[in-house]
Amino acid sequence: MKLDLIRKLNSKSKPNISKISKQLNITRKTFENNFKKLLKGEIVENFTININPNIEPNLKYVILEIKTNPKEPELVEELLKISQLKMLDGIFGEFSLIALFIFKNSEEFNRVLNNLDLIMSKSYFKKYQIIETIKVYKTNGLELSKIDLNPQHKLDEIDYNILNILLEKQGSKLISTYEIKHLLEEDISQSTVYNRVKNLEESGIILNYSINFCPNKIDFKGKFIVRIKPKNPSKYDNLALKLIKNPHITDLFRIGEQYGLFAIIRVKEIEDYGNFIRKLYETEEIEDTYTNFVLDELKPYTNFIIF
Repeated sequence: MKLDLIRKLNSKSKPNISKISKQLNITRKTFENNFKKLLKGEIVENFTININPNIEPNLKYVILEIKTNPKEPELVEELLKISQLKMLDGIFGEFSLIALFIFKNSEEFNRVLNNLDLIMSKSYFKKYQIIETIKVYKTNGLELSKIDLNPQHKLDEIDYNILNILLEKQGSKLISTYEIKHLLEEDISQSTVYNRVKNLEESGIILNYSINFCPNKIDFKGKFIVRIKPKNPSKYDNLALKLIKNPHITDLFRIGEQYGLFAIIRVKEIEDYGNFIRKLYETEEIEDTYTNFVLDELKPYTNFIIF
């Protein structure tokens, strides 16, 4: 039941609890009781959304690899204070931390970069590298090639603020347009908020509504970061469009590195990753891969589509 409930809370438009209850063949009260159990067991955390990275101007996805040691937890604490940080994992490999940031634009990235440099200057190793993504093919299980984005929709500051509220400010209950109106600094009516949200949905800017959950507690025990190098460098795009069909790949980016595809992999059992890699090489399009095993999700990025 818990997996079905979480799946149903992943939808293109705002989830309708009464409709979901009917689909699950339970009463609304039973749905609410089951959801409370998920909250109490820390299986689910809060409602959120996924935003199309290809909006105008494009969102900027930046990956940061950091070499650190257990004696400097303050470094992690400082990183977690940065609102643009979406994922922070402890990993096995040359670098011990890997972070994913999402910025509204290059100007925001440059402002935060100064803070990042200050934080990293205090680290013991002072060794880190920034990897900028060139293209996002898939995010949290959503294939962007399938999304019709309206190029005519230009976001203004009110749109950005609404998106941020839907992304970051929702709790264990779905937020209403009335609540959004009162969280906005701008003085606009509830009907205007409603119309703006509908436009953001219909324009392909809001990819979906979803909920953050704990993967380990719904039997997703393994997370890996894998970088992929194709045999033919001119085939990156073709290869990426094939890889996004694999449900184990929840996120896929093109990066400007020798291993030019960067993927986040989710598996139910650690052993499943071996099968994933074997099947990956069976395509005969892969020259090499480089894998990091995620030891600890310090800031989870967990509202992916459950398979």
